[in-house]
Amino acid sequence: MSALRDTGWAKLNLTLEVLGRRADGFHEIRSLVAFVRLGDEIALEPGEGLELEIEGPFAEALDGDNLITKAARLASARVPGLTLGRFRLRKLLPVAAGLGGGSADAAAALRLIARAHAGSLKETMLAGLAREIGSDVSVCLASRPALIAGRGEHVVPVGRFPSCGALLANPRLPLATEAVYAALGVGSVAPSKNRDSETPDFAGELAPLLAYTVPRSNELETPATRLLPEIRDVLAALRALDGVRLARMSGSGPTCFALFATEDEARRAQTALAVRHPNWWIAATSLRD
Repeated sequence: MSALRDTGWAKLNLTLEVLGRRADGFHEIRSLVAFVRLGDEIALEPGEGLELEIEGPFAEALDGDNLITKAARLASARVPGLTLGRFRLRKLLPVAAGLGGGSADAAAALRLIARAHAGSLKETMLAGLAREIGSDVSVCLASRPALIAGRGEHVVPVGRFPSCGALLANPRLPLATEAVYAALGVGSVAPSKNRDSETPDFAGELAPLLAYTVPRSNELETPATRLLPEIRDVLAALRALDGVRLARMSGSGPTCFALFATEDEARRAQTALAVRHPNWWIAATSLRD
Protein backbone atom coordinates (compact mmCIF):
# COMPACT_ATOMS: atom_id res chain seq x y z
CA MET A 1 0.00 0.00 0.00
CA SER A 2 1.28 3.49 -0.84
CA ALA A 3 1.79 6.09 1.86
CA LEU A 4 -1.32 7.68 3.37
CA ARG A 5 -1.16 11.39 4.16
CA ASP A 6 -2.89 13.77 6.56
CA THR A 7 -2.34 17.13 8.27
CA GLY A 8 -2.08 18.01 11.95
CA TRP A 9 -4.01 21.29 11.74
CA ALA A 10 -2.94 24.11 14.08
CA LYS A 11 -5.46 24.95 16.79
CA LEU A 12 -6.34 28.42 18.07
CA ASN A 13 -8.08 29.07 21.38
CA LEU A 14 -10.16 32.11 20.48
CA THR A 15 -11.35 32.21 24.10
CA LEU A 16 -10.08 30.28 27.12
CA GLU A 17 -11.63 30.32 30.59
CA VAL A 18 -9.96 28.35 33.40
CA LEU A 19 -12.50 27.42 36.07
CA GLY A 20 -10.11 25.74 38.50
CA ARG A 21 -7.91 22.76 39.25
CA ARG A 22 -9.64 19.38 39.51
CA ALA A 23 -8.89 16.57 41.95
CA ASP A 24 -7.42 14.53 39.06
CA GLY A 25 -4.75 17.21 38.49
CA PHE A 26 -6.26 18.57 35.28
CA HIS A 27 -7.81 22.02 34.95
CA GLU A 28 -11.48 22.57 34.17
CA ILE A 29 -11.77 24.87 31.15
CA ARG A 30 -14.23 26.35 28.68
CA SER A 31 -12.89 27.43 25.31
CA LEU A 32 -13.98 28.36 21.80
CA VAL A 33 -11.56 26.58 19.50
CA ALA A 34 -10.86 27.14 15.82
CA PHE A 35 -8.39 25.60 13.40
CA VAL A 36 -6.38 27.27 10.66
CA ARG A 37 -5.31 26.04 7.23
CA LEU A 38 -1.78 25.41 8.42
CA GLY A 39 -0.21 22.41 10.11
CA ASP A 40 2.28 19.58 10.29
CA GLU A 41 2.40 17.01 7.49
CA ILE A 42 2.07 13.36 8.55
CA ALA A 43 2.39 10.26 6.35
CA LEU A 44 1.98 6.57 7.15
CA GLU A 45 3.48 3.71 5.17
CA PRO A 46 1.50 0.73 6.55
CA GLY A 47 3.59 -2.26 7.51
CA GLU A 48 5.07 -4.27 10.36
CA GLY A 49 6.54 -2.67 13.47
CA LEU A 50 6.40 1.00 14.39
CA GLU A 51 8.80 3.71 13.24
CA LEU A 52 8.74 7.48 13.32
CA GLU A 53 10.88 9.75 11.18
CA ILE A 54 10.85 13.49 11.88
CA GLU A 55 12.03 16.24 9.57
CA GLY A 56 11.23 19.88 8.93
CA PRO A 57 12.24 23.25 10.40
CA PHE A 58 11.18 22.34 13.96
CA ALA A 59 12.27 18.69 13.97
CA GLU A 60 15.22 19.27 16.29
CA ALA A 61 12.87 20.43 19.06
CA LEU A 62 11.34 16.94 19.28
CA ASP A 63 12.82 13.72 20.68
CA GLY A 64 12.15 10.37 19.06
CA ASP A 65 9.00 9.48 21.00
CA ASN A 66 5.96 11.77 20.93
CA LEU A 67 2.16 11.63 20.81
CA ILE A 68 2.18 10.00 17.37
CA THR A 69 3.87 6.87 18.70
CA LYS A 70 1.70 7.00 21.84
CA ALA A 71 -1.42 7.08 19.66
CA ALA A 72 -0.16 4.19 17.54
CA ARG A 73 0.71 2.00 20.53
CA LEU A 74 -2.64 2.65 22.20
CA ALA A 75 -4.51 1.79 19.00
CA SER A 76 -2.48 -1.40 18.64
CA ALA A 77 -3.26 -2.38 22.22
CA ARG A 78 -7.00 -1.90 21.65
CA VAL A 79 -7.23 -3.78 18.32
CA PRO A 80 -5.53 -7.19 18.30
CA GLY A 81 -3.54 -7.83 15.14
CA LEU A 82 -3.48 -4.16 14.10
CA THR A 83 -0.46 -3.36 11.93
CA LEU A 84 1.15 0.07 12.05
CA GLY A 85 4.25 0.89 9.98
CA ARG A 86 6.45 3.90 9.36
CA PHE A 87 5.20 7.37 10.23
CA ARG A 88 6.90 10.40 8.74
CA LEU A 89 6.32 13.76 10.39
CA ARG A 90 7.28 17.01 8.70
CA LYS A 91 7.25 19.39 11.66
CA LEU A 92 6.21 22.81 10.34
CA LEU A 93 4.64 24.22 13.51
CA PRO A 94 6.70 25.55 16.43
CA VAL A 95 6.94 23.23 19.45
CA ALA A 96 5.49 24.18 22.88
CA ALA A 97 3.74 27.03 21.12
CA GLY A 98 0.09 26.97 22.21
CA LEU A 99 -1.10 25.61 18.85
CA GLY A 100 -1.88 22.06 19.95
CA GLY A 101 0.66 20.73 17.46
CA GLY A 102 1.46 17.48 19.27
CA SER A 103 -2.22 16.76 19.87
CA ALA A 104 -3.06 17.56 16.25
CA ASP A 105 -0.30 15.19 15.08
CA ALA A 106 -1.65 12.42 17.31
CA ALA A 107 -5.16 12.98 15.96
CA ALA A 108 -3.84 12.81 12.40
CA ALA A 109 -2.04 9.55 13.27
CA LEU A 110 -5.33 8.07 14.53
CA ARG A 111 -7.08 9.12 11.31
CA LEU A 112 -4.31 7.53 9.24
CA ILE A 113 -4.44 4.26 11.19
CA ALA A 114 -8.23 4.17 10.75
CA ARG A 115 -7.87 4.70 6.99
CA ALA A 116 -5.25 1.95 6.77
CA HIS A 117 -7.65 -0.45 8.52
CA ALA A 118 -11.02 0.50 7.09
CA GLY A 119 -13.73 -0.63 9.46
CA SER A 120 -11.44 -1.80 12.27
CA LEU A 121 -11.46 1.40 14.33
CA LYS A 122 -14.95 2.77 14.87
CA GLU A 123 -15.58 6.44 15.65
CA THR A 124 -16.36 5.64 19.28
CA MET A 125 -13.05 3.82 19.64
CA LEU A 126 -11.13 6.71 18.05
CA ALA A 127 -12.86 9.14 20.42
CA GLY A 128 -11.90 7.00 23.42
CA LEU A 129 -8.30 6.78 22.27
CA ALA A 130 -8.19 10.55 21.77
CA ARG A 131 -9.37 11.18 25.35
CA GLU A 132 -6.70 8.82 26.67
CA ILE A 133 -3.85 10.35 24.68
CA GLY A 134 -4.28 13.96 25.79
CA SER A 135 -6.72 16.74 26.58
CA ASP A 136 -6.59 18.50 23.18
CA VAL A 137 -6.63 15.36 21.03
CA SER A 138 -10.43 15.06 21.23
CA VAL A 139 -11.10 18.38 19.50
CA CYS A 140 -8.20 17.82 17.08
CA LEU A 141 -9.74 14.55 15.89
CA ALA A 142 -12.26 16.42 13.73
CA SER A 143 -10.17 19.65 13.61
CA ARG A 144 -13.32 21.73 13.22
CA PRO A 145 -14.59 24.73 15.24
CA ALA A 146 -15.97 23.70 18.61
CA LEU A 147 -16.74 24.67 22.16
CA ILE A 148 -14.71 22.49 24.52
CA ALA A 149 -15.17 21.92 28.24
CA GLY A 150 -13.98 19.68 31.06
CA ARG A 151 -10.25 19.25 30.55
CA GLY A 152 -10.92 19.55 26.81
CA GLU A 153 -12.53 16.17 26.19
CA HIS A 154 -16.10 17.50 25.98
CA VAL A 155 -16.45 18.78 22.40
CA VAL A 156 -19.51 20.52 20.93
CA PRO A 157 -19.11 21.36 17.22
CA VAL A 158 -19.86 24.91 16.13
CA GLY A 159 -21.27 25.25 12.61
CA ARG A 160 -21.35 28.13 10.14
CA PHE A 161 -17.93 29.42 11.19
CA PRO A 162 -16.44 32.34 9.20
CA SER A 163 -13.40 31.62 7.04
CA CYS A 164 -11.63 34.89 7.84
CA GLY A 165 -7.94 35.73 7.64
CA ALA A 166 -5.54 34.89 10.47
CA LEU A 167 -1.96 35.86 11.15
CA LEU A 168 0.13 33.79 13.59
CA ALA A 169 3.30 35.07 15.23
CA ASN A 170 5.71 33.34 17.60
CA PRO A 171 8.98 34.78 19.01
CA ARG A 172 10.65 31.37 18.53
CA LEU A 173 10.72 30.73 22.26
CA PRO A 174 9.05 27.66 23.81
CA LEU A 175 6.71 27.85 26.78
CA ALA A 176 5.63 24.78 28.73
CA THR A 177 1.89 24.44 29.33
CA GLU A 178 2.45 23.05 32.83
CA ALA A 179 4.44 26.12 33.85
CA VAL A 180 1.72 28.49 32.66
CA TYR A 181 -1.05 26.68 34.53
CA ALA A 182 1.13 26.60 37.66
CA ALA A 183 1.67 30.35 37.37
CA LEU A 184 -2.08 30.91 37.06
CA GLY A 185 -2.56 29.55 40.57
CA VAL A 186 -6.32 28.93 40.48
CA GLY A 187 -8.10 27.09 43.29
CA SER A 188 -9.69 23.68 43.15
CA VAL A 189 -12.98 22.94 41.42
CA ALA A 190 -15.11 19.85 40.92
CA PRO A 191 -15.49 18.60 37.34
CA SER A 192 -18.59 20.22 35.88
CA LYS A 193 -21.54 18.02 35.01
CA ASN A 194 -23.59 20.80 33.42
CA ARG A 195 -22.14 22.10 30.18
CA ASP A 196 -23.20 25.30 28.44
CA SER A 197 -26.31 24.37 26.49
CA GLU A 198 -26.19 27.31 24.05
CA THR A 199 -23.94 26.88 21.04
CA PRO A 200 -23.25 30.15 19.20
CA ASP A 201 -24.27 30.55 15.57
CA PHE A 202 -21.91 32.85 13.68
CA ALA A 203 -23.81 32.57 10.36
CA GLY A 204 -20.51 32.41 8.49
CA GLU A 205 -19.77 36.04 9.35
CA LEU A 206 -16.86 37.67 11.19
CA ALA A 207 -18.98 40.26 13.06
CA PRO A 208 -20.91 37.78 15.27
CA LEU A 209 -17.69 35.86 15.92
CA LEU A 210 -16.07 39.06 17.19
CA ALA A 211 -19.16 39.91 19.23
CA TYR A 212 -18.74 36.56 20.99
CA THR A 213 -14.94 36.56 21.43
CA VAL A 214 -14.09 40.20 22.25
CA PRO A 215 -15.90 40.30 25.65
CA ARG A 216 -14.19 37.05 26.61
CA SER A 217 -10.44 36.44 26.92
CA ASN A 218 -7.66 33.91 27.24
CA GLU A 219 -7.10 33.70 31.00
CA LEU A 220 -3.67 32.11 30.50
CA GLU A 221 -2.37 35.23 28.77
CA THR A 222 -1.45 37.05 32.01
CA PRO A 223 0.57 34.23 33.65
CA ALA A 224 2.18 33.34 30.31
CA THR A 225 3.29 36.94 29.84
CA ARG A 226 4.79 36.98 33.34
CA LEU A 227 6.86 33.92 32.42
CA LEU A 228 7.74 35.15 28.93
CA PRO A 229 7.49 38.95 28.60
CA GLU A 230 8.19 38.71 24.85
CA ILE A 231 4.52 37.75 24.42
CA ARG A 232 3.63 41.35 25.26
CA ASP A 233 5.80 42.52 22.35
CA VAL A 234 4.15 40.07 19.94
CA LEU A 235 0.65 41.20 20.94
CA ALA A 236 1.56 44.87 20.64
CA ALA A 237 3.03 44.30 17.17
CA LEU A 238 -0.08 42.44 16.01
CA ARG A 239 -2.47 45.07 17.37
CA ALA A 240 -0.59 47.79 15.50
CA LEU A 241 -1.18 46.17 12.09
CA ASP A 242 -3.64 47.62 9.58
CA GLY A 243 -6.99 45.84 9.46
CA VAL A 244 -6.61 43.74 12.60
CA ARG A 245 -9.96 42.94 14.26
CA LEU A 246 -8.75 40.90 17.24
CA ALA A 247 -5.30 39.98 18.61
CA ARG A 248 -4.86 37.41 21.35
CA MET A 249 -2.56 34.67 22.64
CA SER A 250 -3.49 31.09 21.73
CA GLY A 251 -3.64 28.33 24.32
CA SER A 252 -0.80 28.56 26.82
CA GLY A 253 1.34 30.55 24.35
CA PRO A 254 3.60 31.96 23.27
CA THR A 255 2.05 31.98 19.77
CA CYS A 256 -0.33 34.90 19.28
CA PHE A 257 -2.81 35.47 16.47
CA ALA A 258 -4.64 38.32 14.80
CA LEU A 259 -7.91 38.01 12.89
CA PHE A 260 -8.64 39.93 9.69
CA ALA A 261 -11.64 40.19 7.40
CA THR A 262 -9.84 38.35 4.59
CA GLU A 263 -6.78 36.18 4.05
CA ASP A 264 -5.41 38.80 1.65
CA GLU A 265 -5.38 41.33 4.50
CA ALA A 266 -3.60 38.81 6.70
CA ARG A 267 -0.95 38.23 4.02
CA ARG A 268 -0.31 41.95 3.63
CA ALA A 269 0.04 42.19 7.39
CA GLN A 270 2.47 39.25 7.34
CA THR A 271 4.72 41.12 4.93
CA ALA A 272 4.73 44.23 7.12
CA LEU A 273 5.34 42.28 10.34
CA ALA A 274 8.17 40.21 8.85
CA VAL A 275 10.05 43.37 7.92
CA ARG A 276 9.88 44.62 11.51
CA HIS A 277 10.53 41.26 13.18
CA PRO A 278 12.55 39.05 10.81
CA ASN A 279 13.49 36.58 13.56
CA TRP A 280 9.93 35.68 14.52
CA TRP A 281 7.99 32.74 13.08
CA ILE A 282 5.13 34.39 11.19
CA ALA A 283 2.43 32.72 9.07
CA ALA A 284 -0.65 34.08 7.31
CA THR A 285 -3.58 31.76 6.74
CA SER A 286 -7.36 31.53 7.26
CA LEU A 287 -9.73 29.81 9.67
CA ARG A 288 -11.11 26.42 8.67
CA ASP A 289 -14.91 26.44 8.61
